[in-house]
Amino acid sequence: MSNPLHGKHILLAMSGGIAGYKIAELTRLLVKAGASVQVMMSEAAQQFITPVTMQALSGREVVLTQWDARQPNHMPHINLSREADAMLVAPASADMMAALAQGRADELIALTALARRIEECPLLVVPAMNREMWAHPATQRNVAQLKADGATVLGPAAGDQACGEIGDGRMLEAQQIFDQLLLFLAPKPLRGRALLVTAGPTFEPIDPVRGITNHSSGKMGFAIAQAAAEAGAAVTLVAGPVSLPTPPGVRRIDVQTAQQMFDAVLPLAGQQDAFIATAAVADWRPAQVHKHKLKKAEGAVTAPTIAMAENPDILAAVARLPQPPFCVGFAAESEKLAEHAEAKRRRKGIPLIVANLGPATFGRDDNALLLIDEQGQRELPRADKLSLARELIRDLSTRL
Repeated sequence: MSNPLHGKHILLAMSGGIAGYKIAELTRLLVKAGASVQVMMSEAAQQFITPVTMQALSGREVVLTQWDARQPNHMPHINLSREADAMLVAPASADMMAALAQGRADELIALTALARRIEECPLLVVPAMNREMWAHPATQRNVAQLKADGATVLGPAAGDQACGEIGDGRMLEAQQIFDQLLLFLAPKPLRGRALLVTAGPTFEPIDPVRGITNHSSGKMGFAIAQAAAEAGAAVTLVAGPVSLPTPPGVRRIDVQTAQQMFDAVLPLAGQQDAFIATAAVADWRPAQVHKHKLKKAEGAVTAPTIAMAENPDILAAVARLPQPPFCVGFAAESEKLAEHAEAKRRRKGIPLIVANLGPATFGRDDNALLLIDEQGQRELPRADKLSLARELIRDLSTRL
């Protein structure tokens, strides 16, 4: 269950900018993910980071000039662009973006971008410059022209800049570029589909300090949201109280209680192609939320009694809609995994349920899943949660 970058060949073109140091880390991430990386560097880029560093990280000799004699035909701008699955210009300076927008061919990177086959080698540009340079009308015209010509512009971010100023123009971090490139290159079997995912625990307050919750980390649900976005779906993620970053390309709605999750999900569910209920939703909540912290009475020997009320059943409610989306439930069990999960699938009235042993997966980065439908069972052996999520999304895409 490899990631979408495995086996891809990336032509990584570096123009001048202090942000070039981030590209060393990006190269490491790409190679670790199974991609091959061919680095080319402008003369200005070599003032910030050495070709020796980039060669060591990529495992390939760095191309520095359009007159590279190592190419049998002296045409690196043709040869390298024909081999690549994507050309990534990062950092892309203001000068380089101008050259790309104008179609100039007077140096290696712009020449290669001009010579590539547009349909076979998409161009991605990652801007990095001072905030005033980014905001200048000339740069904004160039950005608009690049997009009109089919390039994808990633970023920029806002924040502290090397010059000491603060604002837009800061290059994305290496992990952000990696995530965006992965999102861009992944196969898109769910393009045009809308998916709704719930993730994490819920928290049912007893008073302003205490509450009832569970050990769910939300990692599985967030991985599913990421995998669905990679597959081209428009993904909405309704998340309980977790401290996880939002996956790229995903719309996120944060909630706390089961009722809040219900209120967020139901208005959206009828517009979705699929609903994946990964969240570990509390079945019960305190019937009364106390305004102030419950105090232990002096000399008390018994705990206070807390009356409970049943929470709404989100998955069952979605499955009962007049035109429900394809519903996928999750069952976190502690024993009799297949038996209890199948009973839950029938009780909820859904076509597919994904079962796992809760105590063995809460908070972990790996998991093992059992997919159960009317036809039987399919086991997904233990792997990292993102790999499992991608496999689950592949399965779902065939069902849709």
